[in-house]
Amino acid sequence: MNILIIEDEAEIVRFLSLELQHEGYSVRSCTNGRAGLEEAMTGDFSLILLDVMLPELNGMEVLRRLRKESAVPVILVTARDAVMEKVNGLDIGANDYITKPFHIEELLARIRMVLRTSEPSMPYSPEGTLSIGDLVLTISSRQVTRAGEIIELTKTQYDLLEYLLRNRDIVLTRDQILSHVWGYEYSGNSNVVDVYVRYLRNRIHDSDESKIIETVRGIGYVLRDKTRKE
Repeated sequence: MNILIIEDEAEIVRFLSLELQHEGYSVRSCTNGRAGLEEAMTGDFSLILLDVMLPELNGMEVLRRLRKESAVPVILVTARDAVMEKVNGLDIGANDYITKPFHIEELLARIRMVLRTSEPSMPYSPEGTLSIGDLVLTISSRQVTRAGEIIELTKTQYDLLEYLLRNRDIVLTRDQILSHVWGYEYSGNSNVVDVYVRYLRNRIHDSDESKIIETVRGIGYVLRDKTRKE
């Protein structure tokens, strides 16, 4: 698998490259945002490690432009305690984040998780939409429609639906959903996932006849299009 590192600190690039290569990954790197975006757009990468503070083009802008064309998984590398930075990155389309300084074991674990749960082959439409059957989510406006009817969702309901759509046909555990929708610092009960899935099903009219959010007993949930012909 190919990993692109977009990072302007030479010591971090060298360290990450050595560790990732030791794990069997092929690695390329860029030291500024503009070159990194160009490399990301033209290269074939399984995952991108993207620093937020970059010269020429900051990481958030790189991510924003990248998401217009590509669904390649991205892990943001952020400054310590920059909570809004993390939130903004996830809203724009990052798959995960890690704060500096970090332990390489944690980063490697997050890379493995993102690669397991992401679907990089899912294309973005020019308008930036995700869809399944007659349910359409427009990323730029955060608008959701089903059969052409606009559906009003809360922020958490929207984030949950987007995460399920990005990982359609992949069984997601409750812990994975908690981490990506509520954040790694969330310390509440995992039953909140079940509650919000029920809310979301009601909002998107996910009836028994057309149910697309399936419960996987003892594990979590998966989004599938039952109308699709195999």
